[in-house]
Amino acid sequence: MQFLSVIASIRSDLVNSVFSLVTKLGEEIVVIVILCAIFWCLEKKLAYCIGISYFLSGLLVQDLKIIFRIDRPWILDSSFKPVPSAIEHASGYSFPSGHTQSATSLFGTIGLSLKKTWQKILCFVIFLLVGFSRMYLGVHTMLDVAVSMAITFGIAVLMVLFYDKGDKPSTREWFIPAVLTLFAVATGILATCLHSAGIITEDYVLDCLKATGAGVGFAVGMYLEKQFIQFSVKCKSLWLQLLKYLIGIVGVLVVKEGLKLIIGTGMIVDTFRYILIGLFITAIYPLVIKKWFMIKEMVYD
Repeated sequence: MQFLSVIASIRSDLVNSVFSLVTKLGEEIVVIVILCAIFWCLEKKLAYCIGISYFLSGLLVQDLKIIFRIDRPWILDSSFKPVPSAIEHASGYSFPSGHTQSATSLFGTIGLSLKKTWQKILCFVIFLLVGFSRMYLGVHTMLDVAVSMAITFGIAVLMVLFYDKGDKPSTREWFIPAVLTLFAVATGILATCLHSAGIITEDYVLDCLKATGAGVGFAVGMYLEKQFIQFSVKCKSLWLQLLKYLIGIVGVLVVKEGLKLIIGTGMIVDTFRYILIGLFITAIYPLVIKKWFMIKEMVYD
């Protein structure tokens, strides 16, 4: 808390605005937009590494949040004041940092996969800045950020090494999706049990069940794509790539937000909706790509 107080003492309106923008790089929508672009249009293997790192670390972070249940800095110390605009998006428990986890899984994995040193440094600087922004805004402590970053970057390193063994079929084709599915289900069960015992409220269990659904959907879709779909990211022209991407993103948003108008919200329906999001990204839309956008003679990625 002392470190946060030191940072708070040097805040200014201009710097507040800058770090309020920087912290948005750790939001869910940023991961979705960039992950889909890489998966559908650039490189599937890198997208799988990002997705697995993102969901595994995200599930672990959710587990730690509901196990330790550490309050936000301004609750721990009533004299401490965060940047007011940051409070709205700082729901849930403080430890570990979810924004830091998202940014580290995305930009950390990309950085590990790039060849040029300046590109690696740029990616690493981005997730470090996101982590710092959470402390600057006063919504997380140094421990929240450091633990989240360490866990997520460690998982990212393991995934990049695991998927860098070559393109020949191996146990990773089923093992990683199976591990992700089991871990996701375990998180959902843990959250449900804690909620049933009156230890956590419905808001917290909803966050965990969304993560469970998205993780299961991504894992199942990943397996289906690798075994049965095998689409190529290549298109005949740049404008077709752009069209393919835009249609896909609209589809994701329809599933993510549009379904709320039809089926509403709640533990079961939100879990289903996030399963469908994961499946749409990794299996359903790739079928559309294979049918309408793919160059048939291209070698699969």
